[in-house]
Amino acid sequence: MRKISFSHLLVSLLLLILHYSSEATSASNEGFLRIGLKKIKYDQNSRFKALLESKKGEFLGSSVGKHNQWGNNLEESKNADIVPLKNYLDAQYYGEIGIGTPPQKFTVIFDTGSSNLWVPSAKCIFSLACFFHAKYQSGRSSTYKRNGTSAAIQYGSGAISGFFSYDNVQVGDVIVRNQELIEATSMSTMTFMAAKFDGILGLGFQEIATGGAVPVWYNMVKQKLVKEQVFSFWLNRNAEEKEGGELVFGGVDPKHFKGQHTYVPVTDKGYWQFDIGDILIGGETTKYCAGGCSAIADSGTSLLAGPSNIVVSINRAIGAAAVAHPECKAIVSQYGRAIMDLLLAKAQPEKICSKIGVCTFDETHDVSLKIENVVSDKDGRSSGGFSEAMCSACEMAVLWIQDELKQNKTQEDIIENVNELCDRGLNQDETLVDCGRISQMPNVSFTIGDRLFELTSKDYILKVGEGSAAQCISGFIPFDIPPPRGPLWILGDVFMGPYHTVFDFGKARVGFAEAA
Repeated sequence: MRKISFSHLLVSLLLLILHYSSEATSASNEGFLRIGLKKIKYDQNSRFKALLESKKGEFLGSSVGKHNQWGNNLEESKNADIVPLKNYLDAQYYGEIGIGTPPQKFTVIFDTGSSNLWVPSAKCIFSLACFFHAKYQSGRSSTYKRNGTSAAIQYGSGAISGFFSYDNVQVGDVIVRNQELIEATSMSTMTFMAAKFDGILGLGFQEIATGGAVPVWYNMVKQKLVKEQVFSFWLNRNAEEKEGGELVFGGVDPKHFKGQHTYVPVTDKGYWQFDIGDILIGGETTKYCAGGCSAIADSGTSLLAGPSNIVVSINRAIGAAAVAHPECKAIVSQYGRAIMDLLLAKAQPEKICSKIGVCTFDETHDVSLKIENVVSDKDGRSSGGFSEAMCSACEMAVLWIQDELKQNKTQEDIIENVNELCDRGLNQDETLVDCGRISQMPNVSFTIGDRLFELTSKDYILKVGEGSAAQCISGFIPFDIPPPRGPLWILGDVFMGPYHTVFDFGKARVGFAEAA
């Protein structure tokens, strides 16, 4: 037997170590910074809590058109913040960061729809929600720097307030130095006590950052912590797998997608906003956005939200059911035949509600009048209600009547059918579908750039519960964002799951490709 010298053994061992070492660091050699994402099952109770909050006017059209967190009139500024519209109660994907030296661990939503970093503060002692989450203790960090400026953010389903501080932030294997963050000393109990996350790390543009704070991503670029000015999301929609997905800073992992990305330019910095074209249901054009619509890619939203009048029609096409609301009945009773006459006279559908005096027209679409309307729960004649609800109901009625006219029905049949739709509701509350019909539901497609991006029923239906207790919920929700920011489509995880999404900061563009 030949003897193996100690030096040969040492060299072999060294080569073996180098081999495995190179494999372990291959991700960093690519110039990528990878953040593993955790996935939480969709929580129906959380969604219903969000809807309850929205009824209080913190979330949908009637209130968000008035003021942002700094008290400025949204209608006076094109760059006004729509962060107040955000609802994190149904968010599903989270990751971990560290703040301070040594790092204190926090679970955060990496949110492309906002731009601030905030976590609960150790100084949060009067908000019950803070006791259910990790809290940042500045006194235990050797890199903490005081700022002290007050900060407050009003979200769709809650609010946080506190003050700014500076500290190092660990994202994956890199340290972002001297990062501005908000220490939250007050958090809405209902929203954040039930939340699975501690805080938010915003990945939007600085233009929408509260207090003008420099976002974490900007500092990652400025401090040369990433190879390319790009980050990308791969969200794992397979409910059976534990891996939630991956956020890659500094590039794009080819294992996360198939084919080529379709890129579109960012049209309005703040959110990752871009233009979309026509929307198809079952391969048939709807012409809803034939003249162009705006959308944002939002990793902090689980569902896919859009203007009420359009989403209601999509939910109608897929067989979603909800509760009725009196404004719809009132519109049909008072204006149904006038709407039919105007449609038959070839009036532009988007101007009809302004022609009959329910909405005003801002050169692109109808918007609600700033007066009160009166609606009856019984006969549509008189009770309380605001014009935003009447305007939305009118827009829905126009679309429904337009669809009915295409089928050459009599006016009496059309009125009867539209009234029935009002009774079924299809409003912004529960949009439940028959789980047994999922395979029969039509595909819904969005035109982005020169390509159609198709969502199958498996993509846009969320199943909650198991067996006979299972319920199936439409992933399309009405979400009215007022001008100047709106109307907008919010493409959340329902869209970003099937389509790998690239946020190209350097070239100010967003890209989509089929997820692997």
